[in-house]
Amino acid sequence: MTSRHLERSVHINVLTESRTQTDGLFSLIDPEALYERPIPERHRIIFYLGHLEAFDWNLIGRTGLGLESFHPQYDRLFAFGIDPPEGQLPNDQPPDWPSIEEVQDYNRQVRRELDEAWDSASPELRHAAIEHRWMHAETLVYILHNLEYSRKKPDRSREPAASRMLDNSLIEIPAGFATLGRKMGEGFGWDNEFEEHKVDVPAFRIRRHKVTNGEYLQFVNAGGEVPFYWTRRGGEWCYRGMFSEIPLPHEWPVYVTFRQAVEYSRWKGVSLPTEAQWHRAAFAAADGEERLYPWGDAPPDASRGNFDFDRWDPVPVDANPRGESAFGVQQAVGNGWEWTSTVFGPFPGFSPRSYYPGYSANFFDGQHYVLKGGSPRTAAVLLRRSFRNWFRPRYPYIYATFRCVEEP
Repeated sequence: MTSRHLERSVHINVLTESRTQTDGLFSLIDPEALYERPIPERHRIIFYLGHLEAFDWNLIGRTGLGLESFHPQYDRLFAFGIDPPEGQLPNDQPPDWPSIEEVQDYNRQVRRELDEAWDSASPELRHAAIEHRWMHAETLVYILHNLEYSRKKPDRSREPAASRMLDNSLIEIPAGFATLGRKMGEGFGWDNEFEEHKVDVPAFRIRRHKVTNGEYLQFVNAGGEVPFYWTRRGGEWCYRGMFSEIPLPHEWPVYVTFRQAVEYSRWKGVSLPTEAQWHRAAFAAADGEERLYPWGDAPPDASRGNFDFDRWDPVPVDANPRGESAFGVQQAVGNGWEWTSTVFGPFPGFSPRSYYPGYSANFFDGQHYVLKGGSPRTAAVLLRRSFRNWFRPRYPYIYATFRCVEEP
């Protein structure tokens, strides 16, 4: 990314666009529901109402520009999310949190001060603030997905397609290399994306499509664990969509935990791809080089995949042939993050950022696994090939799917 493009990507207009996206999510919620905790392992929704502005203020206002704090208590209260170990859930109560009006007053003051000072902050910090907000636009959807339907305003602008089965054939991936990470100085990236390095990848075979609900249903019928977003109604399986339940769409990707993906793969006698295998299948070109995106260097658009907030729920796994990789892998980005078998850890040359030292390092604990690609609610800017996501192996709420590989 050139300095000109980096500067454009952190313009105040982009910040305003990202704010509009997150503001729109809060507007879907019954105000009284802001004090609910739809995901037991996460804060109550009211935390996120204050967190986005608090993060921007702590990062840019205080750390970047040294501005005097006007509400230190809220700066601390809304500073960090949580990722508790299994069995250690938060126990705060609604009265422990400020009123909605108090949080909104704080947010308005933060926006006024940061908008005036925005151009004085470094492009690095501005970019970090914007990407953090885009990431939380996705996190908020996971949370709201699990809020009772009666507590949010419905949006049924996109109806699901009719259910069908499809052929999920194997694709031969020849031996070669995967270039993981990115070079320092060639655009913004989070600390875990650096440094760029090449990994030799032996030949392997990978499924053209993500594993579908229809395929996973066979595993459930054989005794496999039921996915979190499935429910049983009148003897039939249904998918719990964002705004309503629908008959289980067999051609949609199945959203599962890492452990469920591993158990399904074992049942089939295959395995999950490593991060390097997934990367090679998604981004390698026939000439041995690597593409900017699976389909080439053209910027992301709705014809390439289900991402960038285009839909609330998945689409069929074969719905985006224009997003196909050079080897024929479809929907490598969008329609569901993809689990890999790689434990989340640092690349060679890793160095934490002084302005966010715990962003990645706090999760190099052997308890989180790398995901690649993106979901329907992943911002286009996060579809870059070096971006890495990570979660615990039994965390069921994210839009995470998988595809299987076989060794020769």
